[in-house]
Amino acid sequence: MNIVLIGATGFIGTALLNEALNRGHAVSALSTRPDKLAARERLQARAVDVMDVAALTAQLAGADAVLSAFSGHAQGDVQAYYVSGARNIIAAVKEARVPRLLMVGGAGSLEVAPGAQLLDSPDFPEQYRASAEGARQSLALLRAEASLDWTMLSPAAMISPGQRSGVFRLGGNALLLDADGKSAISVEDYAVAMIDELEKPAHSRQRFTVAY
Repeated sequence: MNIVLIGATGFIGTALLNEALNRGHAVSALSTRPDKLAARERLQARAVDVMDVAALTAQLAGADAVLSAFSGHAQGDVQAYYVSGARNIIAAVKEARVPRLLMVGGAGSLEVAPGAQLLDSPDFPEQYRASAEGARQSLALLRAEASLDWTMLSPAAMISPGQRSGVFRLGGNALLLDADGKSAISVEDYAVAMIDELEKPAHSRQRFTVAY
């Protein structure tokens, strides 16, 4: 499959890139720092500015799917940049007529009780609030699309480097907890779940989540 991966040098983007390449997909990796990507078979590294919709559209042309690991973590106004970027990515995918968009989401918009989201909990870490709100608004943008074939995958509350086990649980809009009340996933297994969804779509026009 010919995939365009936006944000390919980030924490989650790197894991998605490795998983996709290891499964034999061809990846056009878009990043603000494509020089950070070592040469690999079936990999093309390109510079991207998601704020330039016309240029982004041209880079997406001909793809079978777009994977977006875009975030605004390195920006001054994280939330505004995140939402603007997501809006531009959606517009470019539609203009380029790419069949599918799979987007990395956040755990903040997952429900911890009916009608209550993790992000709105009083003890939600302040340092993650802006990016979590950006991800939540990006989900709202996707849900407002009338025809776009999109999927968003939200990780568990804690996502960190670990092992690729391929053993995890999938859920819908509720935060998944293990028997000890923890919500966690390795970034490697998150990537497995996302590429599984790419290869065998099961959550068209839905958000889903993954955790141990």
